[in-house]
Amino acid sequence: MTDPVAPLPFDRIPGLFAARPTKTTVTVHAVPAKDVKAWVKKAPASVRAWVKESGASLRMGRTALLPKRDGTVWGGLFVRPRAANPFEYARLFAALPKGRYALEGLPDARHAEAAALGWALAAYKFDRYKSPTKQTRKLVWPQPAEGECDKDRVRRLAEATYLVRDLVNTPAADMGPAEMEATAVALAGLHGAKVAVIRGDDLLKKNYPAVHAVGRAAVKQPRLIDLTWGKASDPKVTLVGKGVTFDSGGLDIKPASGMLIMKKDMGGGAHAMALAHAIMDAKLPVRLRMLVPAVENAISGDAFRPLDVLQTRKGLTVEVGNTDAEGRLILCDALHEASMDEPRLLLDFATLTGAARVALGTELPAFFTDDDELAGAMERLGRREFDPLWRLPLHRPYLRYLESRVADTSNTASSRFGGAITAALFLSKFVDPKLTWGHFDLMAWNNDTRAGRPRGGEAMALRAAFALVESLFTEDEAADEG
Repeated sequence: MTDPVAPLPFDRIPGLFAARPTKTTVTVHAVPAKDVKAWVKKAPASVRAWVKESGASLRMGRTALLPKRDGTVWGGLFVRPRAANPFEYARLFAALPKGRYALEGLPDARHAEAAALGWALAAYKFDRYKSPTKQTRKLVWPQPAEGECDKDRVRRLAEATYLVRDLVNTPAADMGPAEMEATAVALAGLHGAKVAVIRGDDLLKKNYPAVHAVGRAAVKQPRLIDLTWGKASDPKVTLVGKGVTFDSGGLDIKPASGMLIMKKDMGGGAHAMALAHAIMDAKLPVRLRMLVPAVENAISGDAFRPLDVLQTRKGLTVEVGNTDAEGRLILCDALHEASMDEPRLLLDFATLTGAARVALGTELPAFFTDDDELAGAMERLGRREFDPLWRLPLHRPYLRYLESRVADTSNTASSRFGGAITAALFLSKFVDPKLTWGHFDLMAWNNDTRAGRPRGGEAMALRAAFALVESLFTEDEAADEG
């Protein structure tokens, strides 16, 4: 049996862009909605006539190819958004036929980067199981009127998003714990990081009993993936991601409808890996650690059962109220290990609860923290990056719902209300309260297709989280140098 290979999707992105225009490059003019009428008045007569006769709707986000007098293409008009929103710019890709395009009229670097990132996000296709197709649309790297487009930042954010989408979209037969490990090893090789992996019964020997309990029923061995990178003297940033590569629900089995897209239940692990890639690619001055417990929640004679009492790495015992609340069980071991390292910043990502989706819908991740400064920064950066999230409270009185008569705590609440909050409170039991900790409860999936966001696996709050680490620790470095 050969080791699994984890193809990283990064080689697909360079083909979306061109360094310079050619003779056949079509110039697309990016014009604010308020200036469109004035722009059309100054355009050639053929363009003015076409706009008038066609009755084209030139609202924000719309694109039109404009003809010369002989019917060939003179250029294009894109009614650009007021803000540098990559998903508004993503509309360009779908609106244009094959060819090479150059954007003119971008006011500054943020708009140029949004245009390039939107182009890349819209171009994403998950075609691993389809016949290959040639990329037929290219965008010349945008040159803004002011500043310079940060091509490297655009590239790494596109790569991180592609990585989440590819990992989540891959069927569980080809994306089990071993393949998650292979992805981490591939990332480590790319960036000079180190990976240590604890597998199977060694999880018991190394005291990760909850990870072992959830994954032991599967043919594919459970494991804890532990990646480290950076100087030991730099501030510590630790990422933890839930890596349930398929969730049957265990003995509390899900119905078919609930199981259908459970290949996405490793989406938290995918986010941790993607954020780790972005941090390492940017060479941020941090000591990075990434912990991903990777398991399949399967059913066999060795499956853990409702009302079993599990040991955890911290020493707390957990009564299993429901085997379908398994993500928090594998996270509790990883979070305690992360806490022992005393990082400056600890972030975890998990497709944890349906309750968060009921509260906020499928497109808005829930964010939990006791740190008001961290919450404010995440909400501000989410707005800035057009990568929104919403803070929900760690309401401590609800801890009473996690009480157990036979163990230190239950993994499920006695109340059916506030399920996202009680899940986050359960995790908080395994995090040192002195740490700056944030927990993301996210969908990692688009239920339908929108501009730049195809149906399927999706990165959520990823760009905002990268911006947080980038701002916190590059500012620290600048202050130290000052």
